Amino acid sequence: MRCKALLVLLILTAAGASFGQTAQRRKVDVVAFWAEQQFDEVSPGGKNALAVHFELEKGWHFYAYPDTAPGGMNIKLEPNEQGTRFLKFSEPILPKSEFFYDASLEKKVDVFGEKFVIYLPFEVAADAPQLKTIILAIGIDGAVCSDVQCRVPDFGSITVEIRTAKDANDSQPRFVLPQAQARPKPITGSSGQWTNYSVWAALALALAAGLSLNIMPCVWPVLPIIVMRLVEQAELNKKKSIVMGIAFCLGILLFFTCLAGANIVLQVFYGQVLQWGDQLRNPAFVTAMATLLVVLALFMFGLFTINVPSSLGGKSGPGKGLGGAIGMGFLAAVLSTPCSFGILAAAFAWAQAQPLGLATLAMMTIGIGMAAPYAILTAVPALLKKTPKPGRWMELFKQTIGFVLLVIAVKLIAALPGERRMGVLYFSVALSFCVWMWGGWVGFGTPAVRRWVVRIIAVALAVAAGFAFLPAPKPSLVDWKPYDAPLIKQAQEAGKPVLMDFTAGWCLSCQVVDRTVYSRKDIADLIKQKAVYAIKADTTLKDEPATIALKEIYNEPGVPVSILLLSGEDPLRWRGLAFGDELKSALEKLPPNPMK
Repeated sequence: MRCKALLVLLILTAAGASFGQTAQRRKVDVVAFWAEQQFDEVSPGGKNALAVHFELEKGWHFYAYPDTAPGGMNIKLEPNEQGTRFLKFSEPILPKSEFFYDASLEKKVDVFGEKFVIYLPFEVAADAPQLKTIILAIGIDGAVCSDVQCRVPDFGSITVEIRTAKDANDSQPRFVLPQAQARPKPITGSSGQWTNYSVWAALALALAAGLSLNIMPCVWPVLPIIVMRLVEQAELNKKKSIVMGIAFCLGILLFFTCLAGANIVLQVFYGQVLQWGDQLRNPAFVTAMATLLVVLALFMFGLFTINVPSSLGGKSGPGKGLGGAIGMGFLAAVLSTPCSFGILAAAFAWAQAQPLGLATLAMMTIGIGMAAPYAILTAVPALLKKTPKPGRWMELFKQTIGFVLLVIAVKLIAALPGERRMGVLYFSVALSFCVWMWGGWVGFGTPAVRRWVVRIIAVALAVAAGFAFLPAPKPSLVDWKPYDAPLIKQAQEAGKPVLMDFTAGWCLSCQVVDRTVYSRKDIADLIKQKAVYAIKADTTLKDEPATIALKEIYNEPGVPVSILLLSGEDPLRWRGLAFGDELKSALEKLPPNPMK
């Protein structure tokens, strides 16, 4: 009996070694990462290294070096205190960087993108515990950016178990440490010199920045509305035209007043500055902007109309549509600022370094610069009269820009974290249906009671869809690993049970399984307690390894299907949605984790 127990222990130890050489692959936001040892075992006094692998989703990158990263938000790897007690780390060996043009800095910067590896050379202390394990946690920090936005996820740390050996000859290298890559020649630019501008030069720059906002791609969606409003104003008398122009300009200035107020609150009460572009680092803001663009696209397609209250827009008001003019000016400013040129970033940065009064003046000057062309147009009626007359072209122009709006909305949604994208897409469809109900199910002749009932239902459905689709998905309770046939084979040979959840991104039933089965805490706890090797087998694409295995190895016609592989027994299979209790029963029958 003792010999049998010893044999089992040796098998489990060997299995643990096979799974412990590479740290668990993790994915946070758009970044997947894991660490790998250079040697299976390291010797006291020996020089070794860890390789930290990174895989980013397409179009994303890390800033490479602190001297070119804005705010010093370059990628950083920090070993924990316990690890540095026995391991002496030298300078990291960085991969070759590439250049990326950062519009906010108006220059090229060094970045690491797609797939790259950072090596952490270290030397084992002479007094390191022999024949034991050193637990090393490596913290990861830095901003991950695309051409649309930047985010600073909480990466946490990755843990690596470094086993020490008595004899250096026992340590066999698994790969050769590469030579350090020469850094490309630093790119110099005028960024950073804005602090030397005089007050008048800086205010002139702020004025130019505001003028540049009128040609930003992000403001194109509201151009048809602005043009139509100007065309309508050409038919008014000079006095009313000027009043409308002033209202539109006030809407623009209102936005920059809000920015200046936020800057004052942050500096006075929190000791922080308002970073330009921070709004695009907030998934909630990006979601709001994307859904707003979808609604504006529906407006362009004529699914609904925007009616201004008669007190503001009727004949009794001081001017036709004053409330609408202010709102349109505010919206134009909101839409223009996210894709501003470097000149705007420089002007805003200068304002942040000045006393509050001067900073507020600079921010308002940016607004004045944006509003100036509209003020001039409405103050000189002769210019407005040169605009084209209303006609069929205006409707076609509106509908064309509606499609442009949808493209921009998709671009914003694509920049969201992966786990949020599908929810925002589903919500956009639901919101579009509700907008259609609001504008298409009632008309001018619809009785008031019916009109109110339809619109209350539309609003209720939109709110319900928001609660259903917009919250960020909760972290998975199960520690899923990607499908990897060799690792599955190793786990089976080591006697570990393997649970495979075959799923696909387009499979709605698979999402139901995730919410009704694998989100159950009792099942997740059993998977952990029984040391079940959990595999999330993605079959979204036909050439995925999991897709091929589903058909050729497990002979299953489609998803969702869950398969539990047990040593020496036929696999247990569950198809459909409601199998949580059956899975729980099967897990309860498994022997306890012998490593506990």
